[in-house]
Amino acid sequence: MRREERSPRPDWAGKVEKLGLLYHSIGGDPYWDESAMYVFEPEEIDQLESATNELHEMCLSAVEHLIETETLGRLGIPSAAHQVIAQAWDADPPAIYGRFDLAYDGTSPPKLLEYNADTPTSLLEAAVIQWHWLQETEPEADQFNSIWEALVAKWSALKSEGYLKSGMVHFGCMDVAEDVMTTAVMMDTAAEAGLDVKLLQMRQVGWDSLLGRFVDDAGKDIETMFKLYPWEWMLEDEFGPAALQSYGTTNWIEPIWKMALSNKAVLAVLWELFPGHPNLLPCYLDGPHDLASYVKKPLLGREGSNVTVVHGDEIIETEGPYDEGGFVYQAYAPLARFGDRHAVIGSWVVDCGSCGIGVRESDGPITEDLARFVPHLFLPRSSTK
Repeated sequence: MRREERSPRPDWAGKVEKLGLLYHSIGGDPYWDESAMYVFEPEEIDQLESATNELHEMCLSAVEHLIETETLGRLGIPSAAHQVIAQAWDADPPAIYGRFDLAYDGTSPPKLLEYNADTPTSLLEAAVIQWHWLQETEPEADQFNSIWEALVAKWSALKSEGYLKSGMVHFGCMDVAEDVMTTAVMMDTAAEAGLDVKLLQMRQVGWDSLLGRFVDDAGKDIETMFKLYPWEWMLEDEFGPAALQSYGTTNWIEPIWKMALSNKAVLAVLWELFPGHPNLLPCYLDGPHDLASYVKKPLLGREGSNVTVVHGDEIIETEGPYDEGGFVYQAYAPLARFGDRHAVIGSWVVDCGSCGIGVRESDGPITEDLARFVPHLFLPRSSTK
């Protein structure tokens, strides 16, 4: 694994805009950064793929454990949702995608930092933008990236298996550029699979109290809905109780049991279930224990907010809105570092299988919302380049 500097393509901004990446720059600085690339060896890609698949299986085991032991409350999940989560787990509704964030330097085993299992973003960059960059700039190389194809295949399977009664899927998100573009990728892959799609802002989702159903802005029943909107937010909304009472009437993607995985408390549960696993870091809910260096993370934090890194005599803190609601204390794992740049691997799972990665880099050890997305490639095994 190495980082190589290179010259960006002429009119790179116009090219990524045509593919939908309208937020390629933030405050005049590039968010999509093709002035460099990350180069992996095929064996390193194999290691990332294997670790991602194993981590996903362990995460599913953790959900089952929490349900069977009736300990979902450890994660701060409202008690009103526990039975619904258990029923949804038994019913096995489709879960389409997720993204593991991994610390990896090409030498040590990949280490799980967190699992974005409910509402992962940076999908457009990972599935589309970096693939087109590769085809134009390094056509003889390869990229660990079958995300788009995996999404189309999953939607096609849902259609053929009869899960989607009418062939219509609603897609909902907030009116935020990154969320809209992530949702657009999901919509486009569903449309390519032959499904009818409709985009809604979450505020346009209505509730028909007479029929006991969620409806769209035209009053049409919402049978299946992909929502880029966290389950914990849904349950706090005015119609949160209705979402629980009617669960199964509307098929929500991602399913409600993803609440147990998008919550960072699951990192401590994983360490309890699989202590010493090479892809896990020691992690606790009740303090740092004997960890000399650790990261304190809010259970439901996002984009690096309210994180504290304690490493030797150094303490680094970020601010944000997640300073209440509980924390986990995870052993500090240094990110791969190239000069002043710290790289984290976003490893994508679609339909329970590893299918691609994206690399984001920051100027410090905490990956925040302004962390740059840098494309990657790997060379064929037979290549001597």
